[in-house]
Amino acid sequence: MEQLRWGTPDRLRRLLCELVSWRSMTLTEGEREFPGRVQAKLQELRYFQENPGHLGLHEADLGRRFLTGLYKCDAKETIVLLSHFDTVNTEEYGDLEEFAYQPEELTKLLLNRIDELHGDAQRDLTSGEYLFGRGTMDMKMGLAMHMGLLEKASFEKWPINLLLLTVPDEEVNSSGMRAAVTKLLELKDKHNLSYKLFLNGEPVFTQEPGDRSFYVYSGSIGKIMPSALFYGKETHVGEPLSGITAPYIASFLTQRMEWNLSLQETVMGETTPLPVTLQQKDLRLEYSVQTPYRSAALYNVFLMKRNAEEIMEIFEKVAIDAAGACNQAYKEVCLKQCVEPVGEVRVLRYEDLQTHAIRKFGLDFVEEIKSQVQANPNWDDREKSLRIADSLMIECQELAPAIVLIYAPPYYPAVNSSDDDLVKRCVQYVREKGQEKFNLPVKQVHYFNGISDLSYVNYQDEGEGWTAFKANTPVWGSSYCIPFDAMAELRAPVLNVGPFGKDAHKRTERLHIKSAFEEVPTLVEGMIKMMIMSNCQSVH
Repeated sequence: MEQLRWGTPDRLRRLLCELVSWRSMTLTEGEREFPGRVQAKLQELRYFQENPGHLGLHEADLGRRFLTGLYKCDAKETIVLLSHFDTVNTEEYGDLEEFAYQPEELTKLLLNRIDELHGDAQRDLTSGEYLFGRGTMDMKMGLAMHMGLLEKASFEKWPINLLLLTVPDEEVNSSGMRAAVTKLLELKDKHNLSYKLFLNGEPVFTQEPGDRSFYVYSGSIGKIMPSALFYGKETHVGEPLSGITAPYIASFLTQRMEWNLSLQETVMGETTPLPVTLQQKDLRLEYSVQTPYRSAALYNVFLMKRNAEEIMEIFEKVAIDAAGACNQAYKEVCLKQCVEPVGEVRVLRYEDLQTHAIRKFGLDFVEEIKSQVQANPNWDDREKSLRIADSLMIECQELAPAIVLIYAPPYYPAVNSSDDDLVKRCVQYVREKGQEKFNLPVKQVHYFNGISDLSYVNYQDEGEGWTAFKANTPVWGSSYCIPFDAMAELRAPVLNVGPFGKDAHKRTERLHIKSAFEEVPTLVEGMIKMMIMSNCQSVH
């Protein structure tokens, strides 16, 4: 009798270790090669040997690809199994870096280096209940579990379709998932599918130290990056009040953005982390005794219900308040020093700056500036966003001193399906069976707080607040875009059920063995079969 390749905990564990051994750090050759290797692995299954057209590699960007694998039955109802395969870097492993992708070996080696670990990691290591290594938790176990489900569904001929989708670049810009949105719509039409659930396999995070609960997530938190270009008036350090420095202007806004309560949301008893500054820097490329008159800052804001326009409106109010305080303080210094101020700091959105530049120079001139910035291979989308705004301000210095408000990529819209009937039944199933089969306390979280690719499906924004993002993102339509309209067509609820682990993106990243190879695969399989039974009952 034919055996399932990944149908036991031991076999699933070997699959995970093989996937982890395929290095796939974001923006590396390994990331480009990874989906082809997964495709070859799935081609070993009889189903895909008989249906080779149901496996496909598709272009994302920068030579990277995403993989789709469809198990198709006679039904239309389809569950999309979503994962990402890129990982963050491994330099924090130090002299053990070569073993970061060998979970079994690393876990054994760490026993001899246990004093180098923090207390909780020491306890988990000596317990023998965890497997250490980069990508074990975040999130190749999710992919391994989905491969196992795909195999079992094809072997047992489940009367529901499963579409495996695994993508690159989730850790940086989610270009893989953004590219996959239109492919999901194509596959839906091509195979006459009806998407019923987008099921992600991101890992479960502890909510507090010592937390032993298992969580299912009925949504995913959003993230947006309101940013600012500070453009002052240059002068020599010997005549400081003949100008106004960008760092001086920036200090007033950064102090007001950092931990700003007006940018925090509380929904269904859950609260977003406070906003913080992710980067603040001088835009000059060299040192001189000319005062720094061009600088920039990136601010991180988490979302639940708010959209891009609502955040920009709050950001603008904070910036206007900051500019007012800056102008007042600057005038007082000038008055004491008997010096005429060089002007008042104004606040404008990037869309206003661009409109001014087009009126002054014409559209072709502005597009040429953007093209020159885009041609720089050493700048990412965040740097390009700042440099485009900076280049336009250099040509429009009559607007200075100024704070120019922009959006920098990436943008992850929040998504939530807590009120969906199917999601309610799924959560209830996992809660009841988790307790019954594994004595596992299961709790629901309404917004997965690790940020995920679920942000790019089931988009709902009746007020079209996304247009504020489009209008104020300098790289929009060239190196960065989001398919909002297509996302809105992927109308199906979202749910995240993944394995328990700890310390994602840290040297002590680790995966709970029983959760990964026994509990979660059993619960997810049972949950899908519960959906099948519900479909059968509704038909009859």
